[in-house]
Amino acid sequence: MTLRRLVTRAATAVLVLGVTALAPAVAVAEEAPTAVTAYVALGDSYSSGNGAGDYDDAAGDCRRSFAAYPSLWADANDPDTFDNTSCSGATTDDVLADQLGPLDAGTTLVSISIGGNDAGFADTMQTCVLSGTSACVSAVATANQYISNTLPGKLDAVYAAISAAAPNAQVVVLGYPRMYELDGSCIFGISEQSRAAINGASDNLHSVISQRAAGHGFTYGDVRPAFTGHEICSGSAWLHSVTLPVSDSYHPNAAGHSGGYYTVFESLA
Repeated sequence: MTLRRLVTRAATAVLVLGVTALAPAVAVAEEAPTAVTAYVALGDSYSSGNGAGDYDDAAGDCRRSFAAYPSLWADANDPDTFDNTSCSGATTDDVLADQLGPLDAGTTLVSISIGGNDAGFADTMQTCVLSGTSACVSAVATANQYISNTLPGKLDAVYAAISAAAPNAQVVVLGYPRMYELDGSCIFGISEQSRAAINGASDNLHSVISQRAAGHGFTYGDVRPAFTGHEICSGSAWLHSVTLPVSDSYHPNAAGHSGGYYTVFESLA
């Protein structure tokens, strides 16, 4: 056999072996299934989007907004299924009683913000606005006691129920922003001492919620950095102060959801 024929046969063998070796990998890549995303949004008004406008009429008093971060994420990522049971005014007990229905073993992503209403957020803010600094600081102190002593058990019950109902899901827990930029541009309104006390309660919520979320293996999203420079009194607020309708007061506006909550959630989900 000539050298030329030997070289030709060797080259052919290498080519055949190379194609044979590569063929299974190509077949596997072509047959790989597409991941299914089944997303369920749970939580209170900071999830439903109260304050963001563009509400879903079918949601009624739950005030679910198409401008809220769950809908923004669904629009951007096109999940296979999207269920939103979040509701303005919801507490941890409401989540357990009314919001877990869509969860099952096929759920792959869950988002939730909860705990502020348990701590009496709305009543505390009303006291701060209407009753002066002393009453405000006292109301915030009461809220902080609840946050530190009672809320952890309430969160544990909700998080355990989510894990049981959706054992295969990534769960993203989102916190709450600080309300005020201190020494900011506000001339009127509550005192600086009251504003600082309210911000302190937000930090307390962050500490408790993040710890309990980590305890259940959940992902936690701290929205406070995203809202820094966009608090009330900042001159570029992503949060309503006292406004009409009153129920929108002290909630994120549409910019707060798109620039704050959605940005944080998108980075984690």
